[in-house]
Amino acid sequence: MNLGFDTIGNAIIVAYDKKPVLVTDPWIEGDAYFGSWTLSHEIPIEQLEAIKAAEYIWISHGHPDHLSVASLNLLKGSTILMANHVGGRIASDLRRLGFKVLVLQDRVWTNLSERINIVTVPDYNQDSLLMIDVGGKLLVNLNDMTAKGWGPFVQKTIRQYKTSFLLQGFGYGDVDMINFVDEDGHRIDPPNATGDPVGRHIARVAETYGVSNVIPFSSLHKYQRSDSVWAREYATALGDYADGFQSQRCTLLPAYTRYDCLTDIPQEISPAETPDTVVDSTEFGDDWGEPLETKDITKIRDYFCAIEKLQSVMDFVTLKVGGEEHVVELKNKGFKKGIVFEVPRHSLMRAIRYEIFDDLLIGNFMRTRLIGDWPRSGLYPDFTPFVGKYADNGRAKTRDEVERYFHEYRRRAPLDYLRHRIQTNTAQAIKTRIDADSDVYRTAQRFWWFLRRHIGA
Repeated sequence: MNLGFDTIGNAIIVAYDKKPVLVTDPWIEGDAYFGSWTLSHEIPIEQLEAIKAAEYIWISHGHPDHLSVASLNLLKGSTILMANHVGGRIASDLRRLGFKVLVLQDRVWTNLSERINIVTVPDYNQDSLLMIDVGGKLLVNLNDMTAKGWGPFVQKTIRQYKTSFLLQGFGYGDVDMINFVDEDGHRIDPPNATGDPVGRHIARVAETYGVSNVIPFSSLHKYQRSDSVWAREYATALGDYADGFQSQRCTLLPAYTRYDCLTDIPQEISPAETPDTVVDSTEFGDDWGEPLETKDITKIRDYFCAIEKLQSVMDFVTLKVGGEEHVVELKNKGFKKGIVFEVPRHSLMRAIRYEIFDDLLIGNFMRTRLIGDWPRSGLYPDFTPFVGKYADNGRAKTRDEVERYFHEYRRRAPLDYLRHRIQTNTAQAIKTRIDADSDVYRTAQRFWWFLRRHIGA
C-alpha cells in the first residue's frame, strides 16, 4: 500500500507510507492472561509480513493482549515507542529484555516518515492513547481506554481533520473482570449482559468525540481455557458491533479494514476465524487441587500488605487455593468487608511474583466473592486500580507514593485532571445513589453524554 492503514488482530494498526512504518500492540504469537485468551481470528500472511517489517512498534500498556513478549521477540529489529508512563516500569522491563525503547513526550507530535506523524497521551490508569496522522487522515487509537482528562484534547485534535477514525474497544464487558460469585458459589451475571445493543453505544461514543468513522477494536479475542470458556457467552461477535448502530454523523467500518488514504476507499479484510478449542487448565500449569506452600503464603501476605490503600477500604483478602483458605488480615479487628479469590496456585504465584494481578482478574478463570458492603461497581475504584494499575505498574504502593504518582499526572495537565476528577466524582455519586434500572438514572445518563459531547469527553 502506498499510503493507508490496516486493522487486524486484537488491537493492531499497520500504518503504511510506501512501506510498513508503524504497528500498534502486536499480539501475533501465543496466548494471553495465563492461557485464557487467544485471538478470535487469524492474521493473514500479507498483514503478518507487514507487521514484521514495520520500523516502529507502539505499545499502549502492559496487558498481555497489547504487550505480548512472545510477539515482540519476533520483531526485535524494530524500535518500540511508548508514552511516558509514571513509574516507567514497561520501558524499563523491555530494555532489560534487550529491546530498543523510545519514550515519547506527552502531547508532542513525532514524525515517523514523510507522511506519518504520531502523538500520545498517557493517563493515571497506566494506559495511553495514540493519534496517528496518515497523510492528513487522523486515526484515534483509544484501545480499551475511557477518557481520564484527555478527552477535550482529543476532541480538539479531531476537529482539525475532515476525515477521522475512532478505534476503541466495544462490547459486553468481557474485556474486564466479570467472574463474580455469590456465597453459594453461583456465578453472578455481568452488569452488561443484558444491556443496550453494542452498536448503540458505539454510535454514542463516536458522536461524542466527533469522528467521521469508527472501527471496533481491542476486544477481538476468544476464551480457550477449560475454566474460562464459560465467558464466551458474554463475548462480542463481529456481527454484534452493527446491532443498534445509527448515526447521521459517522460511519461504522468493519473491525478488520484496509483503508487507502489516497483514494479514501475502505476494503474489508476477511480473516479466518480461529477454532473454538478448549484447552485444559493443566496445560498452563494450573491444577486446581494444588495447595499453597508455606513460602507462598508469606509472599502473598507481603504483596497485599504493601499496598497501603487496601487497609483503609477493606478488612481482609482471602485466597482459596487447593480447597484451603488463607486469610491476609489487613486490619486487627472488624473483618466485615473483604474479598475471597478462588484461584489455582501456579497462576496466582506467577501474578504475585511478576506483579501482574490484573491479568488474573481479566483472565476470568479466578472466581471472586465480595464480602460486606461493596458498591455496585465491585472492585472499582478501591481495589483494582490501586493494585493492578498504581502499585503493580506505577510502582506506587504507599500513601506517599500514590500521592506523588497522582501529583505527577496532575502537574502535566492540571485543568484536564481537575475536570476529570469532578466528572468522576459526579458519576460515582450517581451510580451509588440511583438505581441503574430507573428512569431517573437513564435521564441522568443521557444528560451525561450530552455534556461530554458539548463540554468535553
